[in-house]
Amino acid sequence: MKSFSKSIAIGAIACGLASTAAQADTIATWTFETSVPAAAGPFNADEGSGSALGFHSNSSVYSNPVGNGSGESFSSTNWAVGDYYQFAVSTLGLNDIKLSWDQTSSNTGPRDFSLAYSTDGSSFTNFASYSVLANGAPNSAWSFGTSSSAYSFAFDLSNVTALDNQSNVYFRLVDASTFAANGGTVASAGTDRVDNFSVNGVAPVPLPAAVWLLGSGLFGLGGLVRRRPAA
Repeated sequence: MKSFSKSIAIGAIACGLASTAAQADTIATWTFETSVPAAAGPFNADEGSGSALGFHSNSSVYSNPVGNGSGESFSSTNWAVGDYYQFAVSTLGLNDIKLSWDQTSSNTGPRDFSLAYSTDGSSFTNFASYSVLANGAPNSAWSFGTSSSAYSFAFDLSNVTALDNQSNVYFRLVDASTFAANGGTVASAGTDRVDNFSVNGVAPVPLPAAVWLLGSGLFGLGGLVRRRPAA
């Protein structure tokens, strides 16, 4: 009976190792500190690998004003419904995709956005809708030295398995309405800016074969020990 109990304990340890054998990876992050935007892009990620760009149906002025706690961000004017920022990465070998970023608009910049994703760059699926705050009173304005969580967004796309292990995945922050951050109508000079856009995933880590044999083999051995007749 002691041998059987011991085999259960060792097997449980092996199963516990299996449940924790995964690690979170940063696929790409754009802080725009090294790939400073002054046009539509594309721009390389500051950390990891990927590309970012902006699209406007009408002429837009792209710039790099102060970020949320940093020196740079990605900003543009002349927003219309359907205009967007896009971030493209590879998720090969990864799953459980999650996104986070900071975003704000001027008083007359766009308020309402949609987060959309795609694996081919042309057919997009809307995942969520959200609204951004105006940059400034009554909110804290973006500054170099201090970041504000009031402008931060995070979305868990781990249930969207279509994004797992893909050569190309695209995320868009799409202007979804004509409402401005101040509640009025978006003006051509109104701006929206984004900063600290990060894509993260989980890479499964295969356990050594010996650990799997330890867990499964000893369970079988435990069964044999239990059936062994008394001497």
